[in-house]
Amino acid sequence: MPQRRETTRATSAEAVLAWAFGTGAFTASEAIDATGLTRSTVLAACTELVRLGWLRDLDDARAAGEYRKGRPARRSELDETAGVVVGVDAGQHRVTALVADLRGTVLARAEGSLGESGLEVPVRLRVVEETVASALAAAGVAPDRVLATVLGIPAPVDAAGESPDDGGFWDSMNPGFAAVVPHGVVVVENDANAAALAERPSSGDASFAALLSGERFGAGLVVDGALLRGARGGAGELRVLDLVDGVSSSDGIGRTARTLVRQARAEGRVPVDSLLGGDDEPDAAVVLAAAALGEPLALEVVDGLGDRLARVCVLLASLLDIDRVVVAGAIADAAGPVIDRAREHLAAWDLDPTPEVVASRLGGDVVALGAVARALDVVRADPLAFPLPAEAPVLAT
Repeated sequence: MPQRRETTRATSAEAVLAWAFGTGAFTASEAIDATGLTRSTVLAACTELVRLGWLRDLDDARAAGEYRKGRPARRSELDETAGVVVGVDAGQHRVTALVADLRGTVLARAEGSLGESGLEVPVRLRVVEETVASALAAAGVAPDRVLATVLGIPAPVDAAGESPDDGGFWDSMNPGFAAVVPHGVVVVENDANAAALAERPSSGDASFAALLSGERFGAGLVVDGALLRGARGGAGELRVLDLVDGVSSSDGIGRTARTLVRQARAEGRVPVDSLLGGDDEPDAAVVLAAAALGEPLALEVVDGLGDRLARVCVLLASLLDIDRVVVAGAIADAAGPVIDRAREHLAAWDLDPTPEVVASRLGGDVVALGAVARALDVVRADPLAFPLPAEAPVLAT
């Protein structure tokens, strides 16, 4: 990425552009009030940003129906189509890619399956490459419009995008993506951290944990407004759950639900198969739906899951004094009964602090949405370092 000169002109343009990212159409007077710059400086900055492709000129205030005495006011706004960002959830078994404009509006989505080959690095890289390409094609956006791509992965990631060398799983999850996603800046992020970034707007000023809860527990931790990462990216990995009484592993709600059903059947406690579908290891959503219909084994599983979730929440709240735990991931839509039971356990234990426990509303795309949010943060941190093509070509669809 080319280095730009640090000049007063660039600084003024940065100030105007930073404000434009967070507002709609604006006049020079509004930009002056927001930035504290002089009129001539704001007008020059807007002219420069239009030339660079970041802003577009609109009809003046009078033509837009806003009455103004005297000379009509020039109006400008961010050109949200000047570039795009890509957010990827590169899980072990599935890859999801989202393409979004500079306002964060999702333009297209694509999904690829890794099946049982998620640990095979060549397969993983190929599926990620193909899924990102499919998402761009669906959005009708040429690759040279991508300013930043962020990939959320199920492994700890340090500030440099590297994962600790564990000689196995983490190495396979983070094998290096720059060569197969050659679009703008490429950033690798932990999946739970990405989920926390996605949940940040809905949690306001609260210190909270975004708890991915499907196959495994992993937490993205935001304390006093800051995302916690750790020197090696291990904050929120939750391997400590192996040592927590009543939890004993980092297995999440989905995996634990299947395990509890399998154990019960091995002990000869037969469920109502018409509700559980007769599968040896039914999907967690099926188990939770059966609990809502009163199936005895499913109700027992929900109680066990609620107890387990409550213990994890207590651990997080005790260590970090957080206000809220957001149960996130694809399981969140079905996890209501488990969350309700966890709340009951927390109330009965009467511990302090006791966090609020809620379900995420972002569904299975929470990691990809968080990756989009992180990509936008990357662009907005230093937008003028990103050269934009003179025009915005699109692909034929």
